[in-house]
Amino acid sequence: VLCVQAATRQDMTYWLQELQQKRWEYCNNLDAAKRDSRTSPTPSDFSKGLVAKDNPDLSVLSQNASAERARNILAVETSPTDLVGEQAASQPAPVQGSAINFSLKQWSTEIKNSMSSLRKGNNDNRRSVFYTSEEWELLDPTPKDLEDSMALEEKRKHLAEGSKGLTSSAFPFDFGRIPHKARRPLLKDMMGSSKSRNSSDSSPTEWCSGNGNKLVSELQLRYQSQQEELEKLKKDLSSQKELVRLLQQTVRSSQYDKYFASRLCEGVPKDKLELLHQKDDQILGLNNQLEKLNLEKDSLQQEVKNLKCKVGELNEQLGMLMETIQAKDEVIMKLSHQLNECEDSASSPSGAVNSPTATCANKELQELDRLKDNLQGYKTQNKFLNKEILELSALRRNAEAREREWQAKYTSLEAKLCQIESKYLILLQEMKTPVCSEEQSPAREVITQLLEDALKAETSEQPEQAFFKPHLVSEYDIYGFQTVPEDDEEEKLVAKSRALDLRSLSLSENREISAGVKWENYLASTMNREMMRCVELKNLIRSGIPHEHRSKIWKWCVNLHVKKFKDSTVPGYFQTLLQNALEKQNPASKQIELDLLRTLPNNKHYSSPTSEGIQKLRNVLLAFSWRNPDIGYCQGLNRLVAIALLYLEQEDAFWCLVTIVEVFMPRDYYTKTLLGSQVDQRVFKDLMSEKLPRLHAHFEQYKVDYTLITFNWFLVVFVDSVVSDVLFKIWDSFLYEGPKVIFRFALALFKYQEEEILKLQDSMSIFKYLRYFTRNILDARKLTAIAFGDLNPFPLRQIRNRRTYHLEKVRLELTELEAIREDFLRERETCVEKRDLISDDEEDS
Repeated sequence: VLCVQAATRQDMTYWLQELQQKRWEYCNNLDAAKRDSRTSPTPSDFSKGLVAKDNPDLSVLSQNASAERARNILAVETSPTDLVGEQAASQPAPVQGSAINFSLKQWSTEIKNSMSSLRKGNNDNRRSVFYTSEEWELLDPTPKDLEDSMALEEKRKHLAEGSKGLTSSAFPFDFGRIPHKARRPLLKDMMGSSKSRNSSDSSPTEWCSGNGNKLVSELQLRYQSQQEELEKLKKDLSSQKELVRLLQQTVRSSQYDKYFASRLCEGVPKDKLELLHQKDDQILGLNNQLEKLNLEKDSLQQEVKNLKCKVGELNEQLGMLMETIQAKDEVIMKLSHQLNECEDSASSPSGAVNSPTATCANKELQELDRLKDNLQGYKTQNKFLNKEILELSALRRNAEAREREWQAKYTSLEAKLCQIESKYLILLQEMKTPVCSEEQSPAREVITQLLEDALKAETSEQPEQAFFKPHLVSEYDIYGFQTVPEDDEEEKLVAKSRALDLRSLSLSENREISAGVKWENYLASTMNREMMRCVELKNLIRSGIPHEHRSKIWKWCVNLHVKKFKDSTVPGYFQTLLQNALEKQNPASKQIELDLLRTLPNNKHYSSPTSEGIQKLRNVLLAFSWRNPDIGYCQGLNRLVAIALLYLEQEDAFWCLVTIVEVFMPRDYYTKTLLGSQVDQRVFKDLMSEKLPRLHAHFEQYKVDYTLITFNWFLVVFVDSVVSDVLFKIWDSFLYEGPKVIFRFALALFKYQEEEILKLQDSMSIFKYLRYFTRNILDARKLTAIAFGDLNPFPLRQIRNRRTYHLEKVRLELTELEAIREDFLRERETCVEKRDLISDDEEDS
């Protein structure tokens, strides 16, 4: 407990105001740290998507704005004297008996201080106690109280000396008011006086005469009357304190009502006034409860002090008893030795008087020799054990080194095994006899059996296979995508080979651990500050976000791009849109329902109508169609939302779709004409001619329109075009950097297989190869290096300029096509022969 004594009441008020200010700043710092932890992602304070639901969200406390306003208005406005702080503390304390002068301003200051203290404080255990001349209750006695208690003790001693014949006496001394340092001497004096009284009981005294008894009885009567008067004064004091407390509470509530009536209640609706009064009543009730608890605490503290005093007395008595017992034991031991010596001297002859002494010396020498032998044995044993410890440490280090070597060999062998199994599957597929052939050979049965073993997938119901069976592949990857299809046997082999190659890559590269450590270090450095765009973060995202941190970083990236949209919306904006889309007729809802199950049928989160992701996908698409009626719904939006929902919740996935459609992509990218998508394909052709001139010339030579393949890449950001590991690394960079990433990775995919494509010499084989070649690109690290390393420089300004150039051309072409269509319709209506022409579809119907 820190005890500070103010020179004046004004200094005390100033110190209290500064203390409350520091406490309030500390609370604000705690709230700011919580807000930082909410904006800066941590391992568990972000919403998780369908594939990352292990860690529940943590609620973050928001700062109380009403408490801040009340504190600013009810703050104490006092000016300190010339001497404050250490200078004021060095001044002499005020006289204890000074007059108490309370002014109305000082009472209002106290009320404001008590009202400002109602806000939430910090959790510090320490507390400061300010002693002034106006204090009502002192936790520790003042020097004057100590002097009074000491004088009362001296008077008690004189009374005790004057009444030695009495066996008992009342002690009017309050042990709870004495400091701990002063209690022990006083207890010793009391114990000494008690001893003197007990000793005086057994000795004759001269105070047993009639005059002495009369004087003692008069003193006792006077003492009892004074004690009764003291008890009466204590009761009056407690009643006055309770009265003052009630008056303070009344003044506090009246000031608080006056403040709200004069300042805040102008133009405020009645329901808010009633809410304010309810809060005021709750505050007053809590304040009353706090005062009651404080009174109970004081009473319990007083009981603890009394119990401590009793424990001290008992300890003193116990110490005296122990000393008495020890002294008696020593006397008994001495008497026992003397008795033994007398018996030995009486039984032994006169010449052998010193024989007991010699016998004791011999026994001590023997005991000393035995201890020396034990010591030597312990030393030898200690040396042996130290040697054993050193040898065991060396063996342990060698074993650990061998274990690391075997682990590295095991990893490399497992990677080679996956590669061999992949080649083995391809070889089996090539050697298998066609189904239409009727030839029967011994090798066909063996190959068929090997194919059946190889196509088995690892499921939760299936027990582990024997060690000689082919390497098992799990049915789903960590994102929920099906690794091995169920129907086509050839597709099963291809998928199994691809999964084994992916596992081989993950086993042969140990750099994933270092990337995870870098992410942990970066996130730890942002615990107390907000995440900002920087080169370090961009490089980390380009290398790939770890699975456990992807939800946090995606949500942060989305909020970074749509902050201006979110700030202009009201709370509950997403729920309002969804409610309107469900209650009112929505033209896009029918098409949305048709496309739900066709979104990602190979993902377990969207595979059936009862899957968890289907309802979330429906809600996000309906809400977006109501927000953006110009687009409503376009095929492709469902896949964008489905990928976002794997790591984000519904509302965050909604804002992710807003980011892609309204921030990243140009206007008319997802409208009926797909104008922006057509423009980007022409821009991509220009970039192909610049970055990959050989491949572009090869396509031009064989008249292959590769934009028929790349159009879907741009529209759905490579969903269902690449393997899942590569897809999510592309999305990591896409959500942070924007649409430029799509051009980078589209060029990188062609660059990755450039040599293989150049080997093809006819248009049909080239086009067939382009339809599936991206599924065979498994090394995401190599693809990222090509996209962000080999293709530089890659300015966004160049893409924008080319978009503007091609946009005018595409608009002009669309205008011409629309004019041709209108002319055809007009001619069809006027010409009788053409009016009879109908299409094949119309004829079938």
